[in-house]
Amino acid sequence: MSELSNTNTNTNPNRSQYDLVIIGAGAAGLMAATSASQRALKVLLLEKNRKLGVKILMSGGTRCNITHNCPAREIVRAFGSQGNFLYSALAALPPETVIEKIEGQGVATKIESTGKIFPVSNRAIDVRDALVTMAREAGAEICNQSSVDAVTRAGELFHISVAGQQIECGSVLITTGGKSYPGCGTTGDGYVWAESFGHSIQRPVPALVPILSRCQWANDLKGITIEHTGVEIWSAAAAETTPAKKKPRKPKPLARANGSFLFTHFGFSGPTALDVSRAVALSDNARALQLQCDFLPDFKSTKLLNHLSQRRAQYGKQSVGNLLNDLFPKRLAEGLLSAAGAALNAPNAELSNEGVERICHQIKQNRFEINGTLGFEKAEVTAGGVSLREVDSSTMQSKIVDGLYFAGEILDLDGPIGGFNFQSAFSTGWLAGQSVPGLKP
Repeated sequence: MSELSNTNTNTNPNRSQYDLVIIGAGAAGLMAATSASQRALKVLLLEKNRKLGVKILMSGGTRCNITHNCPAREIVRAFGSQGNFLYSALAALPPETVIEKIEGQGVATKIESTGKIFPVSNRAIDVRDALVTMAREAGAEICNQSSVDAVTRAGELFHISVAGQQIECGSVLITTGGKSYPGCGTTGDGYVWAESFGHSIQRPVPALVPILSRCQWANDLKGITIEHTGVEIWSAAAAETTPAKKKPRKPKPLARANGSFLFTHFGFSGPTALDVSRAVALSDNARALQLQCDFLPDFKSTKLLNHLSQRRAQYGKQSVGNLLNDLFPKRLAEGLLSAAGAALNAPNAELSNEGVERICHQIKQNRFEINGTLGFEKAEVTAGGVSLREVDSSTMQSKIVDGLYFAGEILDLDGPIGGFNFQSAFSTGWLAGQSVPGLKP
């Protein structure tokens, strides 16, 4: 079935004037189109790509992590200092309602052990099609292959220029996303229009993106996954200086996460590496940072030290190279031992107490030199965007220009891996669609 017949889209608007024009048919735009159209508003959804929801189709390894199985307050907490902005949006459309709407389109969902919610089919296209069908059935007009050239305002109306055609509307909702996965069409177009209306843009940087390593022995471990790892990003010069009369402040990591960790041929990936990558991307000198791993976060150092000492005594005739085989894959075990300066071929009985402590340190506080990230091309989301200070969180309307709305990733909102960012897009899009007024008769 072709893309156009599958989604029933047009390439040209049917009217010249609308209550609302939405630019960008991703998660936020599609949900907003349904929300506003159900209120009997005349809604036009424009998408520059041939396919709708391209990023949805790519997400979660083409499975689409729809949202997270948790209360709305935990979604707020996951976004940290940005989270309070989402209270009204999540009240309007909480995670359980997102699932109800998608399942209402015949797409069954499942909760995985991590709390991530996916379609049972493991097909992102099923989620995308459900969102398109909802918007279409609500009455939204959807036009793909419709690249917007300009967004301006004259009097009470906005003017949208699309391939030489002028479209008028009472309100505009920009849901063009950020700059992550630019191959999906997310090339920062919306930032230009936002700035033209006086909005400030917090510097966009890639987030949820793999991290590059300068440590060859780590890169040689490509393919190894450690399911439970504590990961932190540190400045190489983490010690802080304070006045002599004050106690020194204890250094803190720039970011931390716990979960699955993957070694790659270029560095680090997996949920934990992605979750801390924002701190790397924000740094002006990523080479001055280090990624620290605790490969046994459930083991206190004293417990681990005792365990290793007992194995040294019990298997004194065996080589040191086998000391960690009960804890880690062989390649990682040997890498940690070598990094601790241990002679792999020597018997365990010759390993000193200091040597055991060094091995313990490598397991609990292993620091890798890093080189930055893979950039926007491989980033799942964008950190930065339209300043939240300039957007009314109770409506998603601009505080600078009446009738101008923002939702989704174009906002300075980015959360951890696990469906949180899709939930933010769905909720802010829905709230915007509920807030937009109709044109005055």
